[in-house]
Amino acid sequence: MMVEKAVIIENKTVEKLLPIHEAQLLTYLKLTDLRLGFLLNWNVTLMKNGIKRMVNNLKLNRPSGPGLF
Repeated sequence: MMVEKAVIIENKTVEKLLPIHEAQLLTYLKLTDLRLGFLLNWNVTLMKNGIKRMVNNLKLNRPSGPGLF
């Protein structure tokens, strides 16, 4: 599911989220050139335990210059 052409949400109802589910979402993010996605597993007691946030090509804005890491 794409929301506002900005975020992809992948809905699952599985016993446990697996690396293949993460790879699937990452593929969708790359194909659509979007940065943010959420993998939601609805088969959990507490929804906060079923949410995985993923970012594609995260670019950090770090200051540069002498003495800065």
